[in-house]
Amino acid sequence: MKTDNTMPRAQSRPAMIHAKPQAVAVDIATCAVIVVDMQNDFGAEGGMFHRAGIDISMIQRAVAPTGKVLAAARHHRIPVIYLKMAFKADLSDAGPVDSPNYVRHRMLGIGTVVQGPDGRESRILVRDTWNTDILAELAPEASDVVLYKHRFSGFFETELDAILRRLGARHLIVTGCTTSICVEATIRDAMFRDYSCVLLEDWTGEPIGHDLQRSNHDASLLTIQVLLGWTSSSEEFIRAVDAREQPGTVNGSLN
Repeated sequence: MKTDNTMPRAQSRPAMIHAKPQAVAVDIATCAVIVVDMQNDFGAEGGMFHRAGIDISMIQRAVAPTGKVLAAARHHRIPVIYLKMAFKADLSDAGPVDSPNYVRHRMLGIGTVVQGPDGRESRILVRDTWNTDILAELAPEASDVVLYKHRFSGFFETELDAILRRLGARHLIVTGCTTSICVEATIRDAMFRDYSCVLLEDWTGEPIGHDLQRSNHDASLLTIQVLLGWTSSSEEFIRAVDAREQPGTVNGSLN
């Protein structure tokens, strides 16, 4: 006999989010917010990207909008799940030494011993170090879920899918970095599992090609809009969820 391990469905709280390619109806009661890799190695001075000479300004610009959305999500009792890219101390989960995952990350110095801002020893992209801590401005709260991942997708060999199903989540509000790699990979895998994803454009960062006429960030947004889900903004998400508390406001209905 199959066991249903999902949580009882909460009372429906429909909301309409203005988005591309068209407005999308979501149920706040079945929403979850996914924060992808907003950690020191990618968005802080002294982290892996910064040490490698990669421009982190776009990731840093996403911090303030992210903070506002997280506050709104917690206010409306929407679960928040953080994903952190990190490997075990012995790098045993990084793959064989000749695998693309190992080789590409080794080029960026995974496992290298460095000194954190507080003077303590840390290691690039290794679990339980300063490098893989969430950015201080976006620190998780006690009620949030924090998951490690060792590949770009948040679903690969993690408990993310099981956690979302226990929560009864169907609609995912996604943010983080980088847009074209870990964010898009996670959205792709979510779509394959029939989750409806809304990516908040100003809540994401992408250092690859952002100085070109058409960046990887823009290409990923187009891919998501055409096939994988929807894109919107932090302001629109906050407007949509806050509107439910305003008397007489009609937010749209779910089919």
